[in-house]
Amino acid sequence: MTSSDLADGSWELTIVVAELGLQKTLRVKGELHIGGLMVRLVEALEVSMDWSDHGFWWSEKNVWLLRTHLTLDQYGVQSDVILYFTPMHNNLRVQLPDLQTVELKVNFSLNVFSVVIRICKELGIRHPEELSLARKLEPEELRRNQGVSATRRTRPVGIRNSTPGGGGGHHLSNSSLLDTSSTFSTSPRRFAPGRRTPGGTLMRTCSTPISPFGGGRSPYSPGLFNANSSFSPGSVSSLFFGMGALESVLANSPALPTSEGLRLLYRPKNLSEKARINAGWLDSSRSLMEQGISANCIVLLRFKFFNFYDLNPRYDHVRINQLYEQAKWSLLSEELDCTFEEMITFAAIQLQVQIQSQMPQDVANGGSAIRDDDEADRVDAALNDLQMALEGDATTADADITQVPELCDYLRFYKRKRFWFQSYRRHYFVFKDTCLSMYRTSVDRHLPPQWTVNLKGCEVTSEILVASSKYNIKLQIPSPGGVLELWLKADSDEQYARWMAAFRLACKGKTMADSAAFENETRSITSLINMQRRPVTSSPSHTSTSLNVQPEDYVAPRFLKKLRTKQLIQRILDAHTSVQDLNLVSAKLNFVRAWQALPEYGLAYFIVKFRGNKKEELLGIAFNQMLRMTLQNGDLLKTWRYQNMKSWSVNWETKQVQVSFEEDDLVFQCLTADCKVVHEFIGGYIFLSMRSGNRNQMLHEELFHKLTGGWL
Repeated sequence: MTSSDLADGSWELTIVVAELGLQKTLRVKGELHIGGLMVRLVEALEVSMDWSDHGFWWSEKNVWLLRTHLTLDQYGVQSDVILYFTPMHNNLRVQLPDLQTVELKVNFSLNVFSVVIRICKELGIRHPEELSLARKLEPEELRRNQGVSATRRTRPVGIRNSTPGGGGGHHLSNSSLLDTSSTFSTSPRRFAPGRRTPGGTLMRTCSTPISPFGGGRSPYSPGLFNANSSFSPGSVSSLFFGMGALESVLANSPALPTSEGLRLLYRPKNLSEKARINAGWLDSSRSLMEQGISANCIVLLRFKFFNFYDLNPRYDHVRINQLYEQAKWSLLSEELDCTFEEMITFAAIQLQVQIQSQMPQDVANGGSAIRDDDEADRVDAALNDLQMALEGDATTADADITQVPELCDYLRFYKRKRFWFQSYRRHYFVFKDTCLSMYRTSVDRHLPPQWTVNLKGCEVTSEILVASSKYNIKLQIPSPGGVLELWLKADSDEQYARWMAAFRLACKGKTMADSAAFENETRSITSLINMQRRPVTSSPSHTSTSLNVQPEDYVAPRFLKKLRTKQLIQRILDAHTSVQDLNLVSAKLNFVRAWQALPEYGLAYFIVKFRGNKKEELLGIAFNQMLRMTLQNGDLLKTWRYQNMKSWSVNWETKQVQVSFEEDDLVFQCLTADCKVVHEFIGGYIFLSMRSGNRNQMLHEELFHKLTGGWL
């Protein structure tokens, strides 16, 4: 380097052009901005091609240099740095919830949240804020904790606080961020699938379909793939008004996945492994490249936040099917536990889905194909939906409630005695507002009750066995001394449905004064009970030989040894008679509703250490609350509702998550995942709870990043 070179402050910068496989050295100054560096590089290459999709990647810092107005000095680039000039769009293999793998061209420089939005738009899945991407964990990663970790990131020079993903790492629940009116902007534009990106491809991997747990039979397949497994997607822009080839594949999944799909399926053996699965979630505020995801890698697209908005059978064929498939595989892989009777019910509905998927479907029958001559029906249905949406609140508000509704009836109350023997005693119960009171008999109502508990914020679960007329309700009520556990037993399904509906409303802070919500809860519970009851006059419309039912395709492995194969098949066929009249979409929705009624539904587990406690415990994050449980058997210790949350934050120095509630504060370290994952779960559920009833609301990406980003 000459003295003149030193005097003008210039220096040599090494740039690797990935596509051409060459290395270029440019003499630059620190005041040169990134846009100018691109121009100089392209001029020096003297290669005539489209460079508009290229950007600079700084591998040592693991960051994209995307802000073309910033200078090299502002980014901290010096002479010892090697930059890579590489395309930002590249192929990514995405496994869908139904275990199919598609190949898409995505932008590796965008944050994961934006990538998911574009993927869902291309696949025809509404409300992409409910989904996210995860990397596949190796078996060894499921057997040990990741250790306390925190991905601390500082804001690059020149980025203001108002940029998406900005905001402090500390969030106040009573601030303007939680203003419902500012969550989504109202606009006549509806999120809808758009056109495919130029050069985008969809491909299903060419593997041999096999049974999930054995057997080598060929599954039902729409038959839309050619010999080399490449897929012709057809018109994606017409997803809402006609079923194209893409929607046909994604809305009607093969009965059995490929061998690669099953290889990527988790089968956790205990609560610890269920907790470690959540370490795979990608950071929504960082790009794919920043998280080690390169071209042609495989990632998992899954529903992450179990707070589903506006599941509409008319528009959500793909969304409903993918949600059904994720629910199905979570049960078959034993990621979610259920009883044997519940498993048989799920198997019966799954059988009905597979039967209906091989039959032609139309709108009148709840199918997914919308015909041109149904235009008038669609318009009438849309007008009816609009009328109900406009008049619903007014009807509720104008209702004349002269007295607070209450439930009064005899129930059997479970009390623990010595040696853990169960003893149910018949008592008279009164439920009013959100309080449950117990009396000895109905004559004693004028006297003070034996006890009264407030069910607001409690946990409500059930144990149902219709064949044995078993209708038990379990109430877990937070108290200063721990969790108070009460068991109630109903005498009939009608009595169980009424009381269970009232308890579910109470745990959310609602009362039976909301008659519409109470009736909806009651109908939902009754429909789930009816699915477990075989009609007396009905007989199976199919036999085991005509359907070739294989129990391992419908039942979780731990139940396969409970009965012989023929007995298990007969139980599934008997249960199928209760759901054999359901059409395709109705069967999938009934499966999802039954899945949502399970006690462990929607719980994301993390192994944590609370401050002041050396013992490892289990933290569960649900759509409306956080739960503290024992790691050995998952016994509930305490619950905290989001509605009582004041703030939540991450201390990047101590790698701790801090959550402040009205009653107490939580400080803990996560041992199975980055603390940013826990922070994002909490902020994501807060974000989803702020969605209004307006179906035309637009997704507020900036607010999502402010609530989940964890920027300093």
